[in-house]
Amino acid sequence: MIEYSSEFKQNHQTAYLAEEFERLEKEKVEGAEAAGEDAVLLEMLAEDMERIEARQKEILTEIERILDKDKEEASKPKAIVLEFRAGAGGDEANLFAQELKDMYLKYADGKRWRLRVIDELTLEIDGVAAYDALRYETGVHRVQRVPITEKSGRIHTSTASVAALPIRAKPKFVVDMSDIDMEFSRSGGAGGQNVNKVESAVRLIHRPTGIDVRSTSERSQLNNRLKALEILSAKLEALHDEEEAKKHADLRSGQIGTGDRSEKIRTYNFLQDRVTDHRLKESWHNLPKILLGNIDPIIEALQAAALAGGVGPAEDDE
Repeated sequence: MIEYSSEFKQNHQTAYLAEEFERLEKEKVEGAEAAGEDAVLLEMLAEDMERIEARQKEILTEIERILDKDKEEASKPKAIVLEFRAGAGGDEANLFAQELKDMYLKYADGKRWRLRVIDELTLEIDGVAAYDALRYETGVHRVQRVPITEKSGRIHTSTASVAALPIRAKPKFVVDMSDIDMEFSRSGGAGGQNVNKVESAVRLIHRPTGIDVRSTSERSQLNNRLKALEILSAKLEALHDEEEAKKHADLRSGQIGTGDRSEKIRTYNFLQDRVTDHRLKESWHNLPKILLGNIDPIIEALQAAALAGGVGPAEDDE
């Protein structure tokens, strides 16, 4: 059990309990002074002390529960960043990466979650609920369709990768600024007269890993720098988790994939009008509707599988 600290009064959730603890402590002192050396009063005081100390233990237990809950809440991601990259397939892969971004954007908008576009192919969506819903989206997404430019009707397969990165109030990895190269540029795109006048866009390059992050969503250079640092910390956490998963590959049977961006997790087949998640070995139809952000059935199936103990690594059955 924790020991009492006057710092408990600084926390608005535990202040009233701390005040009650101190009141009881004062009652113990006053009782001892009043009893003096009187045998009868000392006997009565002993009973009071037992009652008071039992209540103080209850108070400390409640304070400990509140503090543990605070720690648990602080460790939960406050937001999730979705980063998209075109894979194999040239222009078709670039188009697919943009379509995936639009799909998640529409999904988040339908949930009325607060979101911002960090960069051209990077979204940040606020809230623990957003992280819980989208945490399993990391991996390679494959599309099979006949491109508009394909005159012979040949089916084209291309890929795009998604990285789902948790943004925490207290990052697990503190970035050493001496390991970072920083570049500044003007934010591009629509948004008002000031958007191109100041070098507010920030790019960070983490030399030890080669990871680079760019943020253009904020108006000031400082805020873009802070946002980029948050994402860099999340990427370092994801890299660490990925490396740990590879070390313990035998544990994958109890997981929904490894969180590795190179793992193929889903296929979007336009000719068959279906989406297949290879980890769940389950398919959903009405692909146009899904790409409009109606992905709740897929998200819910993944969450249910995780709650039930997970599924094996993705298997490509197509």
